[in-house]
Amino acid sequence: MLIKDAARSAGVTPQTLRYYEQRGLVRPTGRRASGYREYTGDQVRIVRFIKRAQDLGFSLDAVAALLKLRAARASRPSVRKVAEHHLSDLDARIADLTRMRSAVAALVQACHAGADPHCPILEALDPDGGRDGER
Repeated sequence: MLIKDAARSAGVTPQTLRYYEQRGLVRPTGRRASGYREYTGDQVRIVRFIKRAQDLGFSLDAVAALLKLRAARASRPSVRKVAEHHLSDLDARIADLTRMRSAVAALVQACHAGADPHCPILEALDPDGGRDGER
């Protein structure tokens, strides 16, 4: 199938498919005499694999590692190691987001509570601690 058909079947755009190709994640089966790329159902399955992994937050580098492990029919511990590393990264990101949420929630609360006409959110975001026009 042509790139537009393969992309549509995989649920991505042709540009995304070309990008995956540039990254070495998927390769067309060949080219027609016209120069158009040809893809098979196997390539479409690989693209779906890539998209599902990305939906779970795996980076394209991690996806590349998983694809190599898949092609090599690697053992469970090898695949699990990649997933455990990703899980650790997710936990760190969740902790960071939780800290950010708490900080923003405190600023929102301070903005509601204060009698000062100047919003503490703007002051908290200013690295110099000054208000506009007061420098």
